[in-house]
Amino acid sequence: MTSTAAPTSPDPSADTPLRVALLGYGLAGSVFHAPMIAATEGLVLDTVVTSNEERRAQALAEFPEVRFADSPDEVWARAAELDLVVVATPNKTHVSLAKAALAAGLPVVVDKPLSATAAEARELAALADERGLLLSVFQNRRWDNDFLTLRALIAEGELGDVQRFESRFERWRPQLKGGWRESGDPTEIGGLLYDLGSHVVDQALALFGPVTQVYAESDVRRPGAAADDDTFLALTHANGVRSHLYVSATTAQLGPRFRVLGSRAGYVKYGLDPQEAALRDGKRPGTSAAWGEELKEMWGHLGSGESPLTGGGVPVPTLPGDYRAYYAAVAHALRTRTAPPVTALEAAATMTVLEAAKKSAAEGITVQL
Repeated sequence: MTSTAAPTSPDPSADTPLRVALLGYGLAGSVFHAPMIAATEGLVLDTVVTSNEERRAQALAEFPEVRFADSPDEVWARAAELDLVVVATPNKTHVSLAKAALAAGLPVVVDKPLSATAAEARELAALADERGLLLSVFQNRRWDNDFLTLRALIAEGELGDVQRFESRFERWRPQLKGGWRESGDPTEIGGLLYDLGSHVVDQALALFGPVTQVYAESDVRRPGAAADDDTFLALTHANGVRSHLYVSATTAQLGPRFRVLGSRAGYVKYGLDPQEAALRDGKRPGTSAAWGEELKEMWGHLGSGESPLTGGGVPVPTLPGDYRAYYAAVAHALRTRTAPPVTALEAAATMTVLEAAKKSAAEGITVQL
C-alpha cells in the first residue's frame, strides 16, 4: 500500500518464502538488491531478469537456484508464480516497469529515484492504491549507521531543538566513468541531484518533515561532463529547521557526513556507512555478527563549544547499519497488508523538493512550496 488502501494480494502463507523477481543486475541489482533479498528471512531470490551472459554467470555463481528471464514480459506472463518485483534498472525505465508490474497484479519495489517528477510518483501511488498492491521505494540510506544514530540522538533529546542539519554525500571522482548516470539527456534522469540527492533529501524529510522553501546551486565541474556533479541544496522545513545538503563527485577534501546543530549540543560524524564498501567487496550480511558495525575511531562526537577534531565532545557509539531491515519491513508489509517502510507518496515529497531544486539552480531563485 502507498497511502490508505491495504494490499489485497498476494496472500502467501507465513511459512512460505515470498518469491522475488529482480529486474536488472547492474550495480544496483548485483551489489544492493540481490544480496539483501537473499539475506532476508522470508524472501527468496527466484528470478533475475537480464539477457547479459556475463551478469547471468555472476548471479548464478552466488545464487545457484536462481532462474533467469530475458525480459520483464516473461515475468508478467508468470506473475502467479511470484510475490514481489524489484525494479533495479536504469532510472528512465522505473515508471514504465512499475506500471507494468502493478498491471500484472504484482507488488513492486523500485530503486530510487522512483520517477523524474512528483506527478509521476503520485500517479503510481494512485495506481497501486487502486489495485490494492504494495508499492515501495528503496531508500536504503534510512538504514545507514549514522542516520540511525542521529535519529536516536534526536529522539532522546540529546541535541535539544535541532536548528541546522548539514548532510554531505561527497566523493572525489575527477575522472568521468561514462554511462547514463553522467548523461546530460534529461530523459535518462542522471546527475547527482537525482542520484545522491534522492538520499540526502529523503533523510532530511524523514527527520524534519515537510519543506516550505528550496534554494539550490548546481554545477557541472568536470571536463567533458554533461550532468550535474556538484550540487548544494538549502531547505527550510515547516518546523523551522534548516537543512544544508551537499552532493558532489568533485570534493578533494571530504567534509563531515553529518553536522547537526541543536539548542543543547551538536553531533558531528565523518565517514560513510561501511555496508556499501563491504557489499562491493563481496561480503554479505548474515555471514558475520559484526555486519554493519563501525570501528570505534569512526564514531561521531556529541558536544558543544569546540570542534571534535580538536578534542571537543564525547564519542557516541554508532548503531549498526542494516539494509536488510528495509526488505524485512517489505516482507512484513506484504504478509500483514500494512504500509511499506517507504511509500510512493514519501517519494513524491522527495521529488517535489528535487524538482524545486532543479528550478532554483536553473533560474537562480528561491522556490516556495
